Amino acid sequence: MLLEICANSYHSAKNAQEAGAHRIELCNELSVGGITPSYGLIKQINEDLKIPVYVLIRPRSGNFEYSDDEFKTMKQDIKICKKLGCDGIVSGILNEDKSIDIKRTQTLIELSKPLPFTFHRAFDEVIDPKKALEQLIDLGVQRVLTSGQKEIAIKGIELLGELNKLSKGRILIIPGSGINAKNAMYFKTQGFKEIHASASVIVEQKETMFSSPQTVSDPYKIKAILNAI
Repeated sequence: MLLEICANSYHSAKNAQEAGAHRIELCNELSVGGITPSYGLIKQINEDLKIPVYVLIRPRSGNFEYSDDEFKTMKQDIKICKKLGCDGIVSGILNEDKSIDIKRTQTLIELSKPLPFTFHRAFDEVIDPKKALEQLIDLGVQRVLTSGQKEIAIKGIELLGELNKLSKGRILIIPGSGINAKNAMYFKTQGFKEIHASASVIVEQKETMFSSPQTVSDPYKIKAILNAI
């Protein structure tokens, strides 16, 4: 089983590599679900580390419906990520009615090629997940990151299992959210080939008027998950 770590910094990415994780999804601001990381961070990680890097393309926090200007930014971000040597793209767009925005998601997929494309947890907001999965398969998406439309993946295991059976190997279902050393093996026994975790701890720091909790991926937690699977 492959373990993808959601890394929010250079430190997190380095910890993931040293602990033996198979891949990272690179982003910033995990507290809001992640947004596109800076180009400097992407460049530094690709130059210094060897771990495969998939980059989250999400211009802001909040919903997954984007304006024309935001969509333009997303397309530019993908182009830059390809120039910087990234290994994959993680993104997705929804319509106002919580269905997949087929046209604009397809544009992002085509622009990402030849890099693999993961549709992120916007999937957990779609009204008809089984229909949405078939649409993503038709679009050529390689992976779907999802918690089974629950707060944590273990609670969404029923839908996750249904989606995994429905996929029939045409697309990878990656359970994510709340995965740790205690429950990781369960997902392997249920037939999933990849899992996604942050495996993070809060970093102690001096408080300022701008302070908010900062986290970093913990190599001990990552190793514990790897040992479990």
